[in-house]
Amino acid sequence: MGGAHAEPVGEVDTAFKLIGPDHKVVVDAHEDPKVAGVTCYVSRAKTGGIKGGLGLAEDKAEASIACRQTGPISFAKPLARQEEVFNERISLVFKKLRIVRMVDSRRNTLVYLTYSDRLIDGSPQNSVTAVPVDRATPIPLK
Repeated sequence: MGGAHAEPVGEVDTAFKLIGPDHKVVVDAHEDPKVAGVTCYVSRAKTGGIKGGLGLAEDKAEASIACRQTGPISFAKPLARQEEVFNERISLVFKKLRIVRMVDSRRNTLVYLTYSDRLIDGSPQNSVTAVPVDRATPIPLK
């Protein structure tokens, strides 16, 4: 889902900036491209000011994720046991926000992890959530 897009849900201002946009916390929805009926909501900081307005600011490496069943869950194809389903650049060159899906076969559960990485030095900041799938619908694996 690296090429998929995030759908903005809302935002709140966290700090007033005299010049340029305010600092914000934004919430985006990400639908899992390989699992119908699952949507992940990610909140993250967005830097404002002059650099933020020009797209030159580096956003903080802090994010929170909550994935939920938003419709009937189905699988078009078998899933990899672990796979990146979304990434988004959060700095001009080096940093990305990533969402990885993991399959917990024993519990028939989809586990989603969000974190940010950096070319040289990644961040340990992360958030995890899980979506249990009804046992009548086993998660197919590759």
